[in-house]
Amino acid sequence: MLRRGEPGGSVGSVRFFRRRETRPQPPTFTMGLVVPDLTEPVEMTGTTTIGAGALAALYAECDQPEGGLLQRSGLLVPEPDNPADPNAVAVHANGACIGYVPGYIAARMPRDRPLDCQVQLWGVSDEKGLRVRGWVVADAGPVRWPHTASNPPPVTMAEQRNDHAATTSRMVDQALGGGGERAEQFKKGMVGRLHYLETVEPIKQFKREGRLKEALALCYSAIEAAENAREGREPAPWYTEQAAIIHRKLGERDSEVAVLRRWLEACPAELRDRSSINQRLDKLIGHELPDAPG
Repeated sequence: MLRRGEPGGSVGSVRFFRRRETRPQPPTFTMGLVVPDLTEPVEMTGTTTIGAGALAALYAECDQPEGGLLQRSGLLVPEPDNPADPNAVAVHANGACIGYVPGYIAARMPRDRPLDCQVQLWGVSDEKGLRVRGWVVADAGPVRWPHTASNPPPVTMAEQRNDHAATTSRMVDQALGGGGERAEQFKKGMVGRLHYLETVEPIKQFKREGRLKEALALCYSAIEAAENAREGREPAPWYTEQAAIIHRKLGERDSEVAVLRRWLEACPAELRDRSSINQRLDKLIGHELPDAPG
């Protein structure tokens, strides 16, 4: 098991990440208002799906087929006829769509004409081809990008998993080291020497390797810890959902029902009916859930 404060470790035989130093945060800045909520860089969506082909062509045109850093000017193009989202705003570079503005921002943007923007792209090639993450900002002068050559973003799925896990562990370490009520609450959520929030990646790794029984055991440890730390709120549902999925794969219907009911019994009554757990159970048993205790 990974011990608090150690640089690395494992859960079972699954290698856990090696913690990184906290990355410095970019300085704050203010730009002239051009587009609501897009005056600072935000990460684009769709760069690994809809925009993947255009990005591969752009990198090849720039003689960087293996990836790296690219910064380009572009256009924000409203797509009122987009069948998935009429509020969609595409990000174009070199005349092609390379991604989209996040929906919560796009819904509040001007829609009468394309607008200038700047993009920063980070590409990495792996066995599946070129993978790109990108950031976009309204074009209003010099940009303070969130990443630099000395502070690149995680791009591959493995890098992003490790980065997320490292961020979670830093947050847990800060909470435990800060003392007081918050530290006591976090202690209630410990699974051995890990906090239950830190078991997400080991559970996923066990599942990727087909080690379902080991993943299930870790799910139940996390479920118990989440229940201990809930303090009158609903327990974190992800671990229950994962346990239910694994029971389904193992053909253990009664156990799947039981773990879903366990979450509902620990959940405040007013939050049960509309929960994803209740919806899953309804589909499983084919009728409305009887009132849970308490």
